Amino acid sequence: MKNVIVVIGAGSIGQAIARRVSAGKHILLADLKQENGDAAAKVLSEAGFEVSTTTVDISSRMSIQALVEKATLIGSITGLIQAAGVSPSQASPSTILHVDLYGNAVVLEEFGKVIASGGSGVVIASQSGHRLPALTPEQDKALATTPADELLSLDFLQPAQVKDSLHAYQLSKRGNSLRVMAEAVTWGKRGARINAISPGIIITPLAKDELSGPRGEGYRKMIDISAVGRAGTPDEIGSVGALLMGQDGAFITGSDFLMDGGVTAAYWYGDLAPK
Repeated sequence: MKNVIVVIGAGSIGQAIARRVSAGKHILLADLKQENGDAAAKVLSEAGFEVSTTTVDISSRMSIQALVEKATLIGSITGLIQAAGVSPSQASPSTILHVDLYGNAVVLEEFGKVIASGGSGVVIASQSGHRLPALTPEQDKALATTPADELLSLDFLQPAQVKDSLHAYQLSKRGNSLRVMAEAVTWGKRGARINAISPGIIITPLAKDELSGPRGEGYRKMIDISAVGRAGTPDEIGSVGALLMGQDGAFITGSDFLMDGGVTAAYWYGDLAPK
């Protein structure tokens, strides 16, 4: 039986992490669009990795369960890279909550049932979750622990409360971080670890959609005012992902690492702070 690294979302960040943790293992690339998985698989296979592809819709539990079944037929699941999602410029509030919040919760539930002892996972959240004002302790706990199939029934996630895509995205990404903390308890019982990374503006096709979309001016301002003064690269996220998934990160679980070049610091305490 082979050791399997499951990568959900065949974009630049998922690939960057996979390249660092998958030598000698089998990569199962899953994406909503088969052509995305095929393109990523071609690049990885030509770099010497053993890769297969499949499709998955993370807003569907049945689709995620089918992915788990396919992965377990290949071998022992020792790694999960959950990098799938939609951005505020790409989808409605309802779609964002179904994919980025509910979908991520189901992924963690289902893979938490089969992750191998010694295994590890990384969820790609977002800096947006760190710019959402504080929720109540009760809301935090609800996002962290409500069974996934009941999440979207929470009163503060209803259309009357979540009226725009950015708010839905911020809530979803805050939920990702909280969910990782709660799921770390369950994963730990199997001898496995799960963490999150919250990237800022990383130059990927998704980021380019944002930079050219209705919020583009605001995104460019964030880059200019940040402490680092530039956008990030997928390889920088990949380096931290490799730390979290490898033996050097064996004491890290249930954590969320903000990697945004100082944008959130500027938002709360610098020139981006709301007036």
